[in-house]
Amino acid sequence: MKNTRKVTIEDLNQLSELFDQYRIFYHKDSDIPAAEQFLKERIENKDSEIFVAEKDDELVGFVQLYPLFSSTRMKRYWLLNDLFVNDNFRGKGFSKELIEEAKELAKSTDACGVLLETGKSNDIGNKLYPSCGFEIYDEVNFYEWTNKIQ
Repeated sequence: MKNTRKVTIEDLNQLSELFDQYRIFYHKDSDIPAAEQFLKERIENKDSEIFVAEKDDELVGFVQLYPLFSSTRMKRYWLLNDLFVNDNFRGKGFSKELIEEAKELAKSTDACGVLLETGKSNDIGNKLYPSCGFEIYDEVNFYEWTNKIQ
């Protein structure tokens, strides 16, 4: 039985709480109103694609993807930027179902693939992603410039 679907604006309250848990997991301060505003903008502006996992009408996880483009392939790529499942529902297959939604999105939009990054210390993610068909791409260096003003 499929437990995932595309998000709707009616999911905003529950999704905002999950998103806040996700941010806290990454050592950010809790801010549900800001999370709600951020997600509302993403949904209304169609800036990203968000899929949710649910059990008994409760949202238990989500994945958010942003569009990118590959100039050399002349196709869209999807950046799997956020994947989160509530602690109480981990290990039950929800992450894999959400990743399958991401892969289906790539297929349905004729994208060349899905990219993601995760920390080297993320033991769960570093087992999960290869088990879902992702390959580690270690042929390039990943660099980041951060605007220190923010």
